Amino acid sequence: METLFSNIERYQRTVNAPLAARMRPQTLDGFVGQARAVGEGSWLRRAIEHDTLSSVILYGPAGTGKTTLARIIANTTHAEFVEVSAVTGTVKDLRREMEAAESRLLGTGRRTILFVDEIHRFNRSQQDALLHAVEDRIVVLVGATTENPYFEVNSALLSRSRVVELQPLDDASIAELVRRAVDDEFGLKGEFTLTDEALAEIVTMSGGDGRASLTSLELASQMAVPAGEEPTRERPTPITAEHVREANPRRGLSYDKSGDMHYDIISAFIKSMRGSDPDAALYWLARMIDAGEDPKFIARRILILASEDVGNADPQALLVAEAAFKATEVIGYPECRINLAQAVIYLCLAPKSNAAEAAIDAALAEVREGPRREVPNHLRDRHRPGSGEYGPYLYPHDYDGGWVEQQYLPDGLERGVFYQPGPRGWEAWRTEAVGRDRTGD
Repeated sequence: METLFSNIERYQRTVNAPLAARMRPQTLDGFVGQARAVGEGSWLRRAIEHDTLSSVILYGPAGTGKTTLARIIANTTHAEFVEVSAVTGTVKDLRREMEAAESRLLGTGRRTILFVDEIHRFNRSQQDALLHAVEDRIVVLVGATTENPYFEVNSALLSRSRVVELQPLDDASIAELVRRAVDDEFGLKGEFTLTDEALAEIVTMSGGDGRASLTSLELASQMAVPAGEEPTRERPTPITAEHVREANPRRGLSYDKSGDMHYDIISAFIKSMRGSDPDAALYWLARMIDAGEDPKFIARRILILASEDVGNADPQALLVAEAAFKATEVIGYPECRINLAQAVIYLCLAPKSNAAEAAIDAALAEVREGPRREVPNHLRDRHRPGSGEYGPYLYPHDYDGGWVEQQYLPDGLERGVFYQPGPRGWEAWRTEAVGRDRTGD
């Protein structure tokens, strides 16, 4: 029951909360960004506005508005809104809430919306405990997660929910959030001004994270106020880019060593080397180094690419990659960053061939799917009785050019069935040379 004292307590909690919490919008009209997920005409917006929400998993990086959307749902729905912590919640807690939801539904006809933040932190048994209630619509589940739900959420639970993906906020949305916070009564109350350079610095530092942008603004405002003074609307205190940098001495872009960001960045890194773009490859390398990624993990990917995408177009690439791997083991950070960079640049500039990978995969497919093929008699081991019947083996070094025409493949396979040399680098040059040797030209 609402009382004067409960209103006062809520107000006190709000004004003393961090800026990002104070600026959390209460309606969709105040929600910034995510036009694709919750813009006009989207399923989620219509479901919230018409109070017809079905179970949904909100998936996206930190600071993209997942919890804010849950709070908006809580403020607009006529259903009972219940929150359970995925960090401290237990199966017992879930069952208690679901029993209460069932009693509420049967007794008054009132629905229950169950919000589970960081739902991926629930183990399988906790997620399984939700299945019956979600399937029978005893509760409408709203789960929020920074991890890919297709990997982290029970497939049975996922099939009963709709996944809505939220993207990092674009620069314009971040700038709008920050400007609004400068003037809002629950923000900085117009007691500060923000230079264009300071705004640009906050936008850059936030990396698409709305909460981070507001935290940077709040810290910068504290740095801007001279000792012993208080900001006022009449004489607002300017916040400069220097204040922002002082409040955030080290900028760090988001990176999760076991999440989607990890796999996205390593994928971009590999594809940039394959695409012969040293600048792009160095950028993704720097993102991983800055985040503290294991240098041996990076070096292993370089070592694989040296054979997978360069191969014998430049056989030295494998040696360079191996040397970089050894360097990471012996030297470590920070110096091994240079060894990694050298190897990355070398592989970017090297001619490319995937002939080695394609050849072994084709040979493996033949072995696994083709018929049994016998070793030609003249290639068989001679250390057994009856080997004199095998026919002569022609020793290549006895012939000019170190080559002689002879069958090496088993019957039914012809030369060129697996290996198709690339048209670049050492591989192309040697293929041409071997061809000349074979024809005698």
